[in-house]
Amino acid sequence: PSAGLEVCVSPQRVDYMFGIVGVPVIEVAMAAQAAGIRYVGMRNEQAVEACRLYSKFSARPSSLEAIPSVIEKAVRSSMYGRPGACYVDIAGDMVNATVETICTNLVVSCCPPPPVALADHGAITEAVSVLKAAKRPIVIVGKGAAHGRAENALREFVEMAGLPFLPTPMGKGVLPDDHANCVAAARSRALLQADVVLLLGARLNWILHFGLPPRFDPDVKFIQVDLCPEEMGNNVRPCVALLGDINAVVTQLLECVRKEGWNYPTETEWWSTLKDKITANAKISKALAVQSALPMNYYTVFHHVSQLLPRDCIIVSEGANTMDIGRTMLNNYLPRHRLDAGTFGTMGVGLGFAIAAAVVERTENKGRRVVCVEGDSAFGFSGMEVETMCRYNLPVVIIVVNNNGIYSGVDPGTWREMAKMGDLTSIAPPVSLLPEARYDEIMTAFGGRGFLVRTVEELHSSLQLSLSDWERPSLLNVLIDPSSDRKQQEFPWLTRSNL
Repeated sequence: PSAGLEVCVSPQRVDYMFGIVGVPVIEVAMAAQAAGIRYVGMRNEQAVEACRLYSKFSARPSSLEAIPSVIEKAVRSSMYGRPGACYVDIAGDMVNATVETICTNLVVSCCPPPPVALADHGAITEAVSVLKAAKRPIVIVGKGAAHGRAENALREFVEMAGLPFLPTPMGKGVLPDDHANCVAAARSRALLQADVVLLLGARLNWILHFGLPPRFDPDVKFIQVDLCPEEMGNNVRPCVALLGDINAVVTQLLECVRKEGWNYPTETEWWSTLKDKITANAKISKALAVQSALPMNYYTVFHHVSQLLPRDCIIVSEGANTMDIGRTMLNNYLPRHRLDAGTFGTMGVGLGFAIAAAVVERTENKGRRVVCVEGDSAFGFSGMEVETMCRYNLPVVIIVVNNNGIYSGVDPGTWREMAKMGDLTSIAPPVSLLPEARYDEIMTAFGGRGFLVRTVEELHSSLQLSLSDWERPSLLNVLIDPSSDRKQQEFPWLTRSNL
């Protein structure tokens, strides 16, 4: 297989292979190394999804005949312009045939530049007409805009049209989170009261509440922009469908708006409503953030972390409250600088993403830090990947926000009292984890830096030291109040019991 890999794969910018080897695929990893491809050995199959950093598309073709179409989609959806993830179930005697098939189709898919698809001109005109008639418009920036490198055209469009925008989790940073038109801090109000939504490469799945009431107005109109025709009309039929490359379609919208000389007025009731809500939510978050009580709460931790993170750092995150609250408080200022559990909310991918980001940063030598913010439950899924980080001297900074459980836990005193009452398997809440578990010592055991953090002062000192260390990974085990939760939600249907 090595000759096929060297001839067919290396020219296509396949720099790294992530995997867990065993008979009969050890030879494939060795062949990759012989072909100049770096092999990163992982510890957990979930973490092998590190390769999805290169492409958020992944698939598992069931036969050799299915590989060509899978390879083509993986290449076209690549976040970094590299071939994406293709998982293939093969028998031992099929290794050589599979490698040959993959290599051949990589050449076919990677060499020709993909065509840029434009939306129908009439549909563009119709979309702008719908926007002009809107009283409460909103733009939702999805990860498709990040994949499509639409940041420059999108920024010009949003600023020229004067439209408020919301990023989805993986759309954060396409436009900076601190942009004047960003209304992420009023997300619930914006979604609920918008009458027209321009959906840019975002899916109406659970992350956007399927576009349905009670999270959205029942009469809301969607203008859907997407590269994939199969995504059009999922859950909600759009009033205008713009099928094409996100960057190209946004450019078309921009040209139409510029030609008509239209922009949404800044002095409107809608803008006032959104700004008032942003101000009110900011006050609530700040009040929680500056609390001095110990153990700390989520908002205190994220407030101080946000002050220290480099503006260009890559933030990886997963968890429940950790990911949700961190998404609102840890800003992204650059596109494709945030990775989280994403569409399927899958726990266990965070450390794999962080490893992949770290090896890319090492290759490209751009000097960006990789910071992985984990809930203690999420960390447990793939925690052994800290050994992988130490093995390859990857300077990832892991922050475990430890509340002793899944959603919530109990304090050490309560745990001891429960243990006296009998068998913990019958008594302990199913969401509870071992209180104050020493995740920092796992990192220390493999040669990285580990910190047990209880106070703001310890958080500052340990994070500053970790960010200055480019030779090895660090883990901050940040102990917070087990009962800490999200701030009170505006609408009763936003409580977890109704999710």
